[in-house]
Amino acid sequence: MKISVIGNGGWGTANALLLAGYGHDVTIWGANGEYVEQMRRTRKNDKYLKGVEIPESIKLVSDKAEAVDGAEVVVFATPSKYFSTVLNNFKDVFPRNALPVSITKGLCEETNRRMTEIAEDILGCGPVVALAGPTHAEEVARQVPSAIVAACSDEERALRVQELWSGPRFRVYTSTDPAGVEIGGAVKNVLAISVGCSDGMGFGDNTRAALITRGLVEMKRFVLAYGGKQETLDGLAGTGDLIVTCTSKHSRNRSVGERLGRGENISEIITSMQMVAEGVWNSKVIHEISTRLGVEMPICELVYKVCYCSFPVASALEEVMCRRLKSE
Repeated sequence: MKISVIGNGGWGTANALLLAGYGHDVTIWGANGEYVEQMRRTRKNDKYLKGVEIPESIKLVSDKAEAVDGAEVVVFATPSKYFSTVLNNFKDVFPRNALPVSITKGLCEETNRRMTEIAEDILGCGPVVALAGPTHAEEVARQVPSAIVAACSDEERALRVQELWSGPRFRVYTSTDPAGVEIGGAVKNVLAISVGCSDGMGFGDNTRAALITRGLVEMKRFVLAYGGKQETLDGLAGTGDLIVTCTSKHSRNRSVGERLGRGENISEIITSMQMVAEGVWNSKVIHEISTRLGVEMPICELVYKVCYCSFPVASALEEVMCRRLKSE
C-alpha cells in the first residue's frame, strides 16, 4: 500500500522503517526542508534516531501535497504541541479515502483534547485509529520484538491497522477504547518524570516501584473519569507503556525527571533537548482536566508543580510521602 508518515521524528521514522520493511510504498514528510534534504542525502536521521539507515525505497519530502499524493494510509507522528497546526496545513490536501492513524502521544495543551478527536474535527475523515503501547522508536527501528494496541471506535479500521502493522517482530492488538489508550499514553509520560526525579535524587528500587504502582492507580482514576475502560489500563497501553517509560534508558520523560532530581532547571533542560518530552506539557493539561473532573492525582499534581510552579523536587517527595494515611 501507499503510506504517508507525517512527521520525521524518531517515532515517525521507526514506523516508516517497519512498514517499508513489509514492502509498502512509504513516504516521510518533514517540515524542515533543509533537514529533509540532509536525510535524503545521508539516508540517516541522526537528529532523532541515531545509527539507523533509511533505505532508498523510503521517499523523503517536505512538500505537503507530494507527501500525501495517492496515499491510502496517512500516519500522523508530530508532537502533540504542533499537532493541530500541522493537520490544519494538511487539511486541503488530505486524501478523502485514506485511512488516518495517529501515533502521537499526549493531549493538546490549548484545548486539552485527544489527538484523534482533533484529527477527526480538522480533517472530517471519520474515526481515527490511535496506535500506542510500550514501543520505543530506538528498539522498533532495530526490529526488537514489540507489542502495541490499535484503538478506534470503528473496529474495522482498528483491524486494518492491526493487519498492516503486524509482523514477526511487531505484534498489534486491537481495542475499541481510543480514549483509554490515548489518555494512558499521556498520563504515563507525566509519571515517568516523577520516577526520573526519584532516580536523579539517588533513591532506589523501592521508591521506583511505589511511584509506578501508585501512579497506575492515578492513571486508572483519570481514565475512568474521562470515560475510558478499566481493561485498557490493565494492558499494553496502560501498565505496559507505564513500565517501559518509567524504566527505560530511551525514555525522554524519565530523563527529564532525572535531571530535575539532580537539581537542573526545567527551562534549561527543555532548551537543551533535541526531542520532545511530552510529559512536561501534559502535566499542565492533566492538572487542568483532573481539577475539572475532581480526580485525585497527587503524583501527577506534584510533577505539574515542579515543572510549572518552581516547586522544589525534594519538597515534592516529602509532600507525597506525608499525605494522609489510608488503606490501599
